[in-house]
Amino acid sequence: MYETADRQHVCVGAIEPQFFAQLCECVGVPEVLRGARNDRARWPELHAALAACFKTRTREDWCALLEGTDTCFAPVLHLSQAVGHPHLAARRAFVNVEGVRHPAPAPRFSRTPSRIQWPASKEALQAGDPLERWRSERAMDKKAGGRLSAQAEEAT
Repeated sequence: MYETADRQHVCVGAIEPQFFAQLCECVGVPEVLRGARNDRARWPELHAALAACFKTRTREDWCALLEGTDTCFAPVLHLSQAVGHPHLAARRAFVNVEGVRHPAPAPRFSRTPSRIQWPASKEALQAGDPLERWRSERAMDKKAGGRLSAQAEEAT
């Protein structure tokens, strides 16, 4: 993860040689460091060079330059920004339940679709409340001989 000129952040994961080469070309990593991908002794120098490169533009500038390339790049977004990002919207990564936006359940399977089992609480909950709810549901499941509770059966 690297800080940009506007104090936002981007992340890269260009592990394979062809992706790393394209990243270096696009962001302007000095030629002498482009062979440092597999040289652990030079990683601090490479990291510093990448950090310096990413500080030269804003996050939006980097998005305009790198999105759609094979540089294995993504902006680091606030949750409020993530819901509108085209990549996450295309994958339906967020769902609305009774007017409240939630991350969609994951993983998703074709034969056993998942869903959010209940809406968000109207008031703030203490951390112990949801945990106690989960424990009581689990205890009911055990009393039923390992069978799912009616609520869990309805969700499947």
